[in-house]
Amino acid sequence: MYILTNGIIVTEHEMLINHAVVVENDIITKIIHENRVEEFKEGKIIDAKGGFITPGFVDIHSDYIETILSPRPSSIMDVNLGLRESERILATHGITTMFHSLSYYGDDKFSHKAIRNPENVQKIVNAIHESHDSKHLIRHRLHARFEIDCIDQMPIIIENINDNKVHLLSFMDHTPGQGQYRNLETYKGIMLGYRDMTEEELDGIIEEQMDKDKITFKDIERISKLAIERNIAVASHDDDEIEKLKLVQSYGTTISEFPITLAVAKAAKELNLHTIAGAPNILLGGSHTGNLSAAEAIRERVIDIICSDYYPPAMLHGIFEMYKNYNEDLHYLFQLVTINPARAVNLGDELGSIEEGKKADLLVIEQMDDGFPIITSTMVDGKLIMQTNYR
Repeated sequence: MYILTNGIIVTEHEMLINHAVVVENDIITKIIHENRVEEFKEGKIIDAKGGFITPGFVDIHSDYIETILSPRPSSIMDVNLGLRESERILATHGITTMFHSLSYYGDDKFSHKAIRNPENVQKIVNAIHESHDSKHLIRHRLHARFEIDCIDQMPIIIENINDNKVHLLSFMDHTPGQGQYRNLETYKGIMLGYRDMTEEELDGIIEEQMDKDKITFKDIERISKLAIERNIAVASHDDDEIEKLKLVQSYGTTISEFPITLAVAKAAKELNLHTIAGAPNILLGGSHTGNLSAAEAIRERVIDIICSDYYPPAMLHGIFEMYKNYNEDLHYLFQLVTINPARAVNLGDELGSIEEGKKADLLVIEQMDDGFPIITSTMVDGKLIMQTNYR
């Protein structure tokens, strides 16, 4: 038994002071007044030292695993080593449930990453699946990102869904001239950041990308139906038009990842889609491709979820950036990384809030003298998996 006390408890509906959280086995069993703590003599005390006691973060979009496994484009580390090392890092950033976002690409024109070869992707998929039945620190889940030109990988994605290896499915279209790269000059600039080429070569690549064969709408609809039947949420990626939102919603999409403009984000909210923005966008002051500002969208209340995208520390620091520099409500901000993402991926009944009967995934977040937030305790399934003591 653990008793988390002497902190501000962030529940779904309020910030509680002078209370404590009681954990037995893997469950939150009670939220009590602090004057009752001494009744639980067998409990181990976790002193929050005036910090915040929050649910563990649920990150539903992050390709950080690629960086851990492939620190250089041609270097691939052992998959099980990388997965185990990644969770040690993620726990320090408060991420207790990670949806590793693995991409099924057709032809990646930006750079050749061996980690994205189909055989390597499948190795990671299998390792994530096998982690559930072996010793692990955090919850590993798979967010399968399917590029719609990846026609030859359709049987693989269907097989993984049928084998219960997929926990979130999204469809992507990175064709230049629309979506994330609707501005062709931005697309060209990013391409040139990866390798040198002439203007003629660039134009040739753009034309080739625009003419690629893609899976049909019927294919997308069929795969989506298969996922939804297995309680797997379906997301759309880089939505740039309101009509696209209506189209993707027609085949069961419930999540709009990275809407391109404020108008599209507002429309997604009106359609009751869960909306996602990247936390690095907050820290960097905007999108690296010139699209929607996450901070602006959060202030307009058209973003439901913050993900780490590619930089795990950004979830914690993005929250406090919005709190300190934009005077946003901290309680509201915590929902963007806890209960909102949990609900979006159909885990809200089990995770994402401090509530009696739910899984004991909990964090203690303290602040240093300069206000820098630090996670000093991380608990998953009622087990204390990480503690940090600054000196």
